[in-house]
Amino acid sequence: MATKAEKDVKQYLFAWEGKDRSGKQVKGEVRSTGTSAVSATLRRQGILVTKVKKLTKSGGKKITDKDITVFSRQLATMIKSGVPLLQAFDIVAKGHANPSVGKLLNDIRNDVETGTSLSAAFRKYPLYFDQLFCNLVAAGEQAGILDQLMDRIAQQKEKTQAVKKKIKGALMYPTAVLVVAFIVTAVIMLFVVPAFKKVFESFGADLPAPTLFVMAISDFFVDYWYLVFGSIFFAFYFFIQALRRSTALQAKMDRLLLNIPVFGDLVRKGVIARWTRTMSTMFAAGVPLVEALDSVGGASGNAVYAEATRQIQSEVSTGTSLTVAMQQTNVFPPMVTQMTAIGEESGALDGMLSRVADFYEEEVDEMVKSLSSLMEPIIMVVLGVIIGGLIVAMYLPIFKLGAVVG
Repeated sequence: MATKAEKDVKQYLFAWEGKDRSGKQVKGEVRSTGTSAVSATLRRQGILVTKVKKLTKSGGKKITDKDITVFSRQLATMIKSGVPLLQAFDIVAKGHANPSVGKLLNDIRNDVETGTSLSAAFRKYPLYFDQLFCNLVAAGEQAGILDQLMDRIAQQKEKTQAVKKKIKGALMYPTAVLVVAFIVTAVIMLFVVPAFKKVFESFGADLPAPTLFVMAISDFFVDYWYLVFGSIFFAFYFFIQALRRSTALQAKMDRLLLNIPVFGDLVRKGVIARWTRTMSTMFAAGVPLVEALDSVGGASGNAVYAEATRQIQSEVSTGTSLTVAMQQTNVFPPMVTQMTAIGEESGALDGMLSRVADFYEEEVDEMVKSLSSLMEPIIMVVLGVIIGGLIVAMYLPIFKLGAVVG
């Protein structure tokens, strides 16, 4: 699994071949900064590398989280139905619309066919299968309940995807409207206002202050439109690049996102839903608490909760109860810690955490519905003020002229 520091440096996908300690031929794919880094990483794992090749993007679309979620559900369904593992991989690989997914599943199938455990085969592709996924598969293999664990993985990923989709939808709506408002304003400034300006010049009269202000802004847009649009594009591009490379900036943005009025509460509830759902899934699989916390922080999708999870893990490893450790982070609501305490006392922690996750997923659903109803009139008012203000400013001279003529 790539560390956070490794993700900050530009990485590429490499295919490798080699021999393990027993001399058996092994191969896989790994994301790294270069061929020497790949060789060094594999040597530490006891693999003698014979070939490393940088892969280019070809042969299909990018593999998304949704692709992995669909694959998890299909594999879980087939294993529960008694379909042999290798045959299940064949069926899913041949039936998938994305050739990249088919190739990935065929490579994993070939590893399993040569004697590699399913979890070890998944671990060769950390870009697609995270630590949580691999740990649960390993637990299922060891306990002989792979069908049940794959079903839990599928449920966990489906619920996580659903929560993410709802939050993104709630955040995208006002963003899209603001973008449209900017485009409409730019069109008015570049084409409509200059046309009015020519008409007003023929009047030869003094213009109202609002009209002069709008015309000054329009002149700036017309003269420096390339600077306006170029600055916005490059500012957005460099911000995204900095966000991808800087863990410090990611942490600041995650913290800022949690503190945004209204939307911050929505994001927080979504993060808590993912955190508790992941913990519940790990406990139900019989994964030890300290080991489970390794996967939970990253699955939360927020740097604030990832840091809190590391703190919880440190305290739990020294004998502190999970409830007390969670309370000391000050990022979990009392309801979550109280339910956790009940779960610890009753020995049904997985069930309690699952109920907490269900509760917060329903809360996210209700908040998204409420926000949609609330945002529509607010956005209409904002658009009315911006667009309406521009129109009124440009028609003021005409009203003034009409009053003089009358």
